[in-house]
Amino acid sequence: MSDILTELYDKDGNLLGALLTAEAWASVRDQVMAALGVSQAPEIEEKPEPLSDWELLTQYWDFPYPVDMDVACENCGNQTANWSEDDPRRFRLTSANLAGLVAFQCANCRAKVVKKHFKDKISTECTPYREEKITTKEGRY
Repeated sequence: MSDILTELYDKDGNLLGALLTAEAWASVRDQVMAALGVSQAPEIEEKPEPLSDWELLTQYWDFPYPVDMDVACENCGNQTANWSEDDPRRFRLTSANLAGLVAFQCANCRAKVVKKHFKDKISTECTPYREEKITTKEGRY
């Protein structure tokens, strides 16, 4: 059809829907939502912390330094010596993997704190939370 719009049909030739590019959707999203009577995007449920991934990382920990539990947010100054023992949590675990990449969300400012565990050091990055997302780069599953 075009590079912007692709119509989708079933095997009998019935129209199932249409697929827009990210740029096209970003430009017509508000009008389509209003025409369909959808006032806002559905709430995205917060996924549970991936504690099993964290446990797997600690079980196979092979770095020359001990497991580090401290987390600090450079954005708002929030910090803890042990994120897993805080009640309520100051930092929420959002991901962890065997490669040593661990990510948290700050409970105060919602910034993303990423800890990268390397052979000889730990690198920490803090990215401030943005309310306005770049819709063409947003992925939802």
